[in-house]
Amino acid sequence: MKGMSLIVKTITNIVIGFIFIYGVYIILHGHLTPGGGFAGGVIVAGAFILEILAFGTEVKSEKRAKIFSSIWESIGGLLFIGIALLGLVVAGTFFLNFLPKGSPFHLLSAGIIPFCNIAIGIKVGAGLFSIFLALAATKCVAED
Repeated sequence: MKGMSLIVKTITNIVIGFIFIYGVYIILHGHLTPGGGFAGGVIVAGAFILEILAFGTEVKSEKRAKIFSSIWESIGGLLFIGIALLGLVVAGTFFLNFLPKGSPFHLLSAGIIPFCNIAIGIKVGAGLFSIFLALAATKCVAED
């Protein structure tokens, strides 16, 4: 794919950083506001999908992006399971909160929940981006 027009590419360059940062904000503040790892991961994946749609991709870079997103999806899953196992090792119960809860309505006020949101955000973002790349690859194969 070659990409879209210069106007779309310019607007994408301006907007993509804001979309990514907003997704990270939703992930980090998921225990305080509506949102969390899933919603933020979808927004982060949307930023990467927008970049691919606007600028296009070659087959080599698409394969590299698929491997990269697969690695990040695995990291997100391992982080989530690692947090659960840390509760088992530290406190003797699977998924038990072993961090102090802090004061209410502050960023570090929910123990392990923000870390679980980060792991879920990584997993969902990378997973949705992988799904998009798989669908884009089938379209490229159908065109050949």
